[in-house]
Amino acid sequence: MRLVSRQEITLVRKMADVERAEWDALVGPHGSPFLEWDWLAALEEAGCVSGDTGWAPHHLALREDGQLLAAVPLYLKGHSQGEFVFDHAWADAAYKAGLSYYPKLLAAVPFTPATGRRLLTHPERPRPPLLLAVAHALRELCTANDISSAHVNFCDPDEIEPLREAGFLHRQGVQYHWCNRGYGSFDDYLSGLRSKRRNQIRRERRDVAAEGIEIEVLEGEAIPDELFSPMFRIYLSTIEKMYWGRQYLNHELFEILGRRWKSRLCFIVARQRGELVAGTINVQKAGALYGRYWGAFREIRNLHFEVCYYAGIEHCIAAGLARFEPGAGGEFKYWRGFEPVATHSMHFLPHRSFHRAVESFLERERACVDDAISEMRERSPVKG
Repeated sequence: MRLVSRQEITLVRKMADVERAEWDALVGPHGSPFLEWDWLAALEEAGCVSGDTGWAPHHLALREDGQLLAAVPLYLKGHSQGEFVFDHAWADAAYKAGLSYYPKLLAAVPFTPATGRRLLTHPERPRPPLLLAVAHALRELCTANDISSAHVNFCDPDEIEPLREAGFLHRQGVQYHWCNRGYGSFDDYLSGLRSKRRNQIRRERRDVAAEGIEIEVLEGEAIPDELFSPMFRIYLSTIEKMYWGRQYLNHELFEILGRRWKSRLCFIVARQRGELVAGTINVQKAGALYGRYWGAFREIRNLHFEVCYYAGIEHCIAAGLARFEPGAGGEFKYWRGFEPVATHSMHFLPHRSFHRAVESFLERERACVDDAISEMRERSPVKG
């Protein structure tokens, strides 16, 4: 597919066909860790992401004279699982209208609702024209190949307008992120909450301490190799308890991450009388902590809040991290000082009637999301 003189777009079927250094040059030192070559390649190498799992890689690469100027982690999806921007109702509506919704194109990080750039561009080139080129290329991929739709999930705000210009519709969602306001200690953070919530958190932490729970934070090379197998079992423990749980990751991925991606990992583990009873698998980079997976081998009151939130906040304060994204959903995060933040996704639907119906829905949904965020900010447990 030729855009202009000397610029060409190709589709890459596996990350191994792209040089790690040239891909990571687009991600940059401040970009999302989940866009890095090692993470995306590990998912493919372990078989978590493939045509067999409904995540067939078709990564978009824009080159000029052989140099990679822009890229998009792109998948041909045979379902809507593992995306965290729910379009099942759209798929049902398309089916009832006699339209084939699958396969569809998805620009996203598999199984991960972390926010960040989805349209990667070279740091030494002007970003806006490359964003437009990539946005129109995504549109053309849909129309030229009779694909039902293209979706860009959890994208950066600066990607909205170029995608809108290419005919994409804007959707908003809500996540709850913790922001470090220069706290010197966990008590400083608590002092910024209203008394009801402050007392609640102290009570929950006392409950966990009374059970003899000890918390340990392990980062990077300090993580022992023998901990990766137990952390995989911790990941499985939550899936096995939830009737809607789906296993997206496998043991091989954990082994690969242990060999090649330790520098990005942060494990928070809970032990009771020396025995591992719970933990969280987190990723950190450029001043941000991303909570990804939690599990427990034993049910202990309020342990979830301690391991998933409070220990993470304490770690952020100690390490000087500015932001903590604990994952999707859960308004209980809000009551513990995580603030509502709008998330963005963009959607291209070439069928005109379907486009209009979704556009009308999204206009109403955005208004509801804006109202909800405004209301939550007004009654925030974080003192102004």
